[in-house]
Amino acid sequence: MKRAGEKHLTNPEPAPHLVWLAPVLLALVTLLVFWRATTNEFVNYDDPDYVTKNTWVQKGLTIDSVKWAFTTGHASNWHPLTWLSHMLDWQLFGENPKGHHLTNLLFHAFNVVLLFFVLRKMTGFFWRAAFIAALFALHPLRVESVAWISERKDVLSTFFGFISIWFYASYVQARGAMRSVRENVTAYILALFFFALSLMSKPMLVTLPFLLFLLDMWPLKRFSVFSFQYSVGGASRSQSEHRTLKTEHWPRLLLEKVPYFALIVASSVITFLVQKKGGAVSGALDLDARVANALISYCRYLHKLFWPEKLSVLYPHPGSWPTGMVIAAALLLAAISALAIRQLRRRPWFFVGWFWFIGTAVPVIGIVQVGIQSMADRYTYIPMIGVYIVLTWTVCEFTAKFDARKQILIAGSAVVLVACSLLTVRQIGVWQNSMTLFEHAVAVTDKNYLAYNNLGFFISEKSRSLSGEARLRKVDEAIDKYRRSIEIKPNYEEALNNLGHALAEKGLHAEAVPYYRHALKIKPDLIQAHNNLGNALSEIGQIDEAIQHFHFVLKREPENVDAHNNLGVALAMKGQIEKAMEHLQKAVELNPKNVSARSNLGNAFAMQRKLDRAAEQYRAVLKENTRDARTHNNLANVLGELGQPDEAITHYRKALELEPINPEANFNLALTLIRQGKRDEAVPHLKEALRLRPNYPEAQRQLNLLLGQN
Repeated sequence: MKRAGEKHLTNPEPAPHLVWLAPVLLALVTLLVFWRATTNEFVNYDDPDYVTKNTWVQKGLTIDSVKWAFTTGHASNWHPLTWLSHMLDWQLFGENPKGHHLTNLLFHAFNVVLLFFVLRKMTGFFWRAAFIAALFALHPLRVESVAWISERKDVLSTFFGFISIWFYASYVQARGAMRSVRENVTAYILALFFFALSLMSKPMLVTLPFLLFLLDMWPLKRFSVFSFQYSVGGASRSQSEHRTLKTEHWPRLLLEKVPYFALIVASSVITFLVQKKGGAVSGALDLDARVANALISYCRYLHKLFWPEKLSVLYPHPGSWPTGMVIAAALLLAAISALAIRQLRRRPWFFVGWFWFIGTAVPVIGIVQVGIQSMADRYTYIPMIGVYIVLTWTVCEFTAKFDARKQILIAGSAVVLVACSLLTVRQIGVWQNSMTLFEHAVAVTDKNYLAYNNLGFFISEKSRSLSGEARLRKVDEAIDKYRRSIEIKPNYEEALNNLGHALAEKGLHAEAVPYYRHALKIKPDLIQAHNNLGNALSEIGQIDEAIQHFHFVLKREPENVDAHNNLGVALAMKGQIEKAMEHLQKAVELNPKNVSARSNLGNAFAMQRKLDRAAEQYRAVLKENTRDARTHNNLANVLGELGQPDEAITHYRKALELEPINPEANFNLALTLIRQGKRDEAVPHLKEALRLRPNYPEAQRQLNLLLGQN
């Protein structure tokens, strides 16, 4: 045991090689633990908006796309730098998710190293900074921010935020050390500059001025009103340097934060407007319910810090919580806050760490409800650092009286970090694809309507690579998921729209229409529902109304590929081929890899008897998807008319291999075989066409001719 008088522990400088070896090891361990994320796929939650279906992102870095990034409120956010990073990724890696995941991981590793340097710079404690950085790196709550490509905004904004804090600390230390005015001003301007970049990546750090006030209190010690009495918890970095720091007066501290507040006001106004316009800001819950959820969420975050089980991509908002739980949460938070205030003079790190957690979480705690979640793992990326500070300094103080303190700290740290690493690797596997992600969400949460909806969507997408009965079984499976989602939340517009689309995939267009109309009644500007309703109306002959819905979409999104494609088809059905061609060509121009638009453009060329150009479009479709039975059939039709029957037969056979129940492909193959004099080969295909479609007069007539019947 230490003798009674030995309260203060020294903080010797680490060996020079450790100063740089530690951050390198932190980065390498982070990369190693999270590397599994680079094998994951894109998911169908936000990734389509941010990358896989975003035509602006897929243009890469161009003058037009950069202009779009700075002026759009797409995805209910204003974060131009995040858009630019996704554009650069697409330019470098295309549709391969590995590169996109790698970028997220690299930013997370940079953040780990930056946090280490920032904490060491401000507190002077090398090993504590290293442990907090490691815990920040490896805790399972970090997985969502790193393994989810759409959460690039988290890691990017934090990257710039940490750099801003670094320069702020440099500014404070330069002032305290009486360095040149130029050095002071440069550090201050750089701190502001990187803060602006952080806000332009994600406005999470709008609370930075509040955080800087806390850091002014401790460990920067700029308040003359506090005569801190540090025990082992105090900052003891080269104590001589700390003695040279000048205490500051309140007016000065407030004044230097004014430019930060100016940036915050601008960012907050823009963010609120775009989120409200995009429907992300919810007014469905009254203030009492939002405050109650905020209190509960703070406690749930603390619980998941210590017991990170049942982590989910979405925790559905319950609407209301039991009064007893709310009161208990409020009392717990009040008790810890009171303790932090009481310990302010003796243990300022407790006060600063606790209110770091409380304060930086305010923008996402749900007082202003953004989105449909009650809480989210990603929201802890920055706030939880405050709790790490409290825990680390508390443990170090508690163990100070033990002779085996060093061994206890090493063993305890190793156990905690290894356990976190194992849980993190497991949680990364949950993010493998949309199926694993949302099956897990359904398993660990209750009434997760979004998870059922997104499971259905994933199954629907996978069904398109199948054919025949196998495809229909998958569509039915998706329909079941959508119905489960709607059972939980009857007015969930996304599931209603997706259910309608699944019914349409089965050819039940008339049955799909009411679901689209219901979705639009709930959310009149739901773009995809307008597109889908237009398609269904076209299929049941209500083309004029269908065209109105496509125009509605294009009025709001002039470069919506699906709307141009669908409008082109509708106009072609009305015989307005020239107008149809304009929209179909625009769709292909906007997204050359859109196989539906290319296929329809090929059909339009075929209607104009521009057969070579039609064949060109069909071949482009098959280059993207060799298993498109309908396009094989269409290309075969064109090749037959171009006098290339052998190649036509090859494509007819491929179409039937992929979709044996296609009566048109059977009939067309039979006609081509007849023209080649292969009548015996043609007969089975005519019979199959009639079996599949008994009322098929053309096939019946050809079969009668071959068999010599009337």
